[in-house]
Amino acid sequence: MKNRNIFISVVLIVILFSSCYKEEIFEGGEGLSDLSTSTHSSLATPDYSIVFNDDEVIRLDIVIDPVYWELMTDDLEDRFGAENHQPPPPPGQQQEEGEEEIIVESDNPIYVPCSVFHNDIEWYYVGIRFKGNSSLRDPIQQGLMKYPFRLEFDHFADDYPQITGQTFYGFQQLSLGNNFRDMSLVREKVASDLFRDFGINAAHTSFCRLYVDYGEGPVYFGLYTLVEIVFDTMLKDQFGSENGNCYKPENQGASFSFGSFNTSDFEKKTNEDLADWSDVDSLYTILHDERRFSNQTEWCNDLESILDVDYFLKWLAANTAMQNWDTYGRMTHNYYLYHDPADDLIKWIPWDNNEALQSDGGVNSTLELDLAEVGPDWPLIRFLMNQPDYRQVYKDYLIEFVNTSFEPSRMHGIYDHHYDLIKPYVTGSDGEIVNFTFLNSDSDFENAFTQLHSHVESRKTAVEDFVY
Repeated sequence: MKNRNIFISVVLIVILFSSCYKEEIFEGGEGLSDLSTSTHSSLATPDYSIVFNDDEVIRLDIVIDPVYWELMTDDLEDRFGAENHQPPPPPGQQQEEGEEEIIVESDNPIYVPCSVFHNDIEWYYVGIRFKGNSSLRDPIQQGLMKYPFRLEFDHFADDYPQITGQTFYGFQQLSLGNNFRDMSLVREKVASDLFRDFGINAAHTSFCRLYVDYGEGPVYFGLYTLVEIVFDTMLKDQFGSENGNCYKPENQGASFSFGSFNTSDFEKKTNEDLADWSDVDSLYTILHDERRFSNQTEWCNDLESILDVDYFLKWLAANTAMQNWDTYGRMTHNYYLYHDPADDLIKWIPWDNNEALQSDGGVNSTLELDLAEVGPDWPLIRFLMNQPDYRQVYKDYLIEFVNTSFEPSRMHGIYDHHYDLIKPYVTGSDGEIVNFTFLNSDSDFENAFTQLHSHVESRKTAVEDFVY
């Protein structure tokens, strides 16, 4: 593995910094003719009507040099292959004496440059890498190639100054979700849309047909979900400002359980240069303050001075009603926190919702509506549910959600619309192909939508039975 990593590092450096390679690309300043302000510039206003159109399945074509593709897949094998399930060494860690030092950018897979095409327009030297945890491991284990990807459009600007500030219609980064463990291929989009419709800020999503040419000509990798990146455009679009601290919590600290707080578990996505975690530290301190028992009114007031409690309870109601196990309450990830400058409160942002809208995740069950099984290891739920006033707010939001955003007749229309929109690119002669799909047959897709329709009916009944 070490020799392979050395090979990967050396080849990548040689390709990126070879003057011959750059001269071939940039000779005479030619080759970047598609660059324009409205499509490529950082000054462009993010065009949601093109990138996140609810009524269109856009097509993206990605072209990767075969050498780069080999670098990506070799790195993937080193991380997740049968011989090695561990990530590479941390940045700057020395190898054994006498070996070359390998510099690893992060725990994430490596970025390589590619070209991205949409409507015959090219984006140049775009950074692309594999992304995800289970959504990346699972296709590898199944021998599939429907990998999830992350795009960063000016990642290689230091090497290619001509693309400094390059965006995709105003979006600098995008995530391409592979709809892992979702036979309907719509859960990520539907859940995100439901949150926003109910007044919970969440990333925009859309459907995307993805073709990748890694030296064999364009290959249909299948139908993907294109996801907006929270700290790229969403904060400014939905909160009006990106100046507050934005965190992506992960690991034990993300539970806020007693004794767990650790700044390393709250990765900063904005204001990275400021070593200031005082806002989330204050939230942790207030949560575990003894006044929760001795003076509940004072404790609630202090909690509401740092956390938008009503907003959190609204998310909790929607998330629990639609059912989504892969987030807070079961897992210590898949949410962001944003300290909103508009009201000086921390806001909850849901993320990675592909496991939503189903009763369980196999070995992982969803939370019951009464949340009785949630213990003090998840204090943002347990401590709030122990307060009668907060519990009533939660119940009120449950009823509101199933009578408005998640009302069955509304959802049947949404499911039918998405079914008609994406079916041509999922099943049949133009649908997903062997080795690039999680479907075993077209009936998997049909049955998944039947389950979605019955699921929304059963959840309305369950909420009403619980509340009334």
